[in-house]
Amino acid sequence: MDQLVIAGKAYGSRLLVGTGKYKDFEQTRQAVEASGAEIVTVAIRRTNIGQDPKQPSLLDALPPSKFTYLPNTAGCYTAEDAIRTLRLARELLDGHDLVKLEVLGDPDTLYPNVSETLKAAEILVKDGFKVMVYTSDDPIMAKQLEEVGCVAIMPLASLIGSGMGILNPWNLQIIIDRIQVPVIVDAGVGTASDATIAMELGCDAVLMNTAIAGAQNPVLMASAMKKAVEAGREAYLAGRMPKKVYQASPSSPTGGMIGS
Repeated sequence: MDQLVIAGKAYGSRLLVGTGKYKDFEQTRQAVEASGAEIVTVAIRRTNIGQDPKQPSLLDALPPSKFTYLPNTAGCYTAEDAIRTLRLARELLDGHDLVKLEVLGDPDTLYPNVSETLKAAEILVKDGFKVMVYTSDDPIMAKQLEEVGCVAIMPLASLIGSGMGILNPWNLQIIIDRIQVPVIVDAGVGTASDATIAMELGCDAVLMNTAIAGAQNPVLMASAMKKAVEAGREAYLAGRMPKKVYQASPSSPTGGMIGS
């Protein structure tokens, strides 16, 4: 079976989904289930997973016994804030060590601050975390993050929440070719075809939130994304036919035609 392996654990789904921006936890649950995702991200600063016992908890809608939680540092702009947030998440989730690190550069573009990201990654890895890291589509930075011990590299396709799709497939291809740990497109996916293209390039998985939560029908879009990721992976494994510029090739053989 073709499984995604992260930090030694195998997953059947190559679609990872976020849990923010839905109208309530019930819609979150429905969309996540329709997506088939096994790994769900949660913004520790924005989502209740026990910080406030008087409010509804995401843990009730998506039980950790069924889903792998991926706490993230959305909203953090320094390495120190990101490290503090993930240490809190580890306490709230009883020692959970698989995390998503993101350190943002500015509130307008949400582009990653790669120097702060690298600094945080080094400390978190030494602190025993299994770090999946959001970064730019810079192949050099991707390699440096792998070398400090990150278990997955997550380059953006385009800006977070933009829905612009994959703007630089060439950089992604270089990262895929040079990185040994899983490469997961994170940010910028807008619709199903974007997810398929990412998988056809050879990405190991796709992570998305707004593309599903921001759709007019999030549950239906989640189902579409599930199929898109599966189709893209199968196409990648199958190996596409070579492109032939200015050269036609008939679909059926010409030899032995009836009446010839």
